[in-house]
Amino acid sequence: MKVGVIAEGDTLESYVAEDFGHAPYFMIVDVDTMDYQVVVNEYADCEGAGMKVADAIVGLGVDAVITGGIGSHGLDILAKAGIHVAYDEEGTVEECVKDFKRRYELKKRFESD
Repeated sequence: MKVGVIAEGDTLESYVAEDFGHAPYFMIVDVDTMDYQVVVNEYADCEGAGMKVADAIVGLGVDAVITGGIGSHGLDILAKAGIHVAYDEEGTVEECVKDFKRRYELKKRFESD
């Protein structure tokens, strides 16, 4: 599973960003291997950045997004694409991805019971 993480920096030790559209980076992280790709947010200073970032993320083939905060327009775009959004997340990218994976696996286990 690949997740898009909205980040303040370009490493797994970077903090998850509070502002979905205006964060400097988003990272595509494989939750099983923790391999990642860094994407510079070219829309960070644009008007309507949240919608533009959401559109960009939809094109990257992620299954979920982890962010601190997200507006309704960006959330709608991701939801329509079938991408789960975990928001109000705090901590480093690595911590949040590991916690997301734990919650996701727990949810899948309960759904299959």
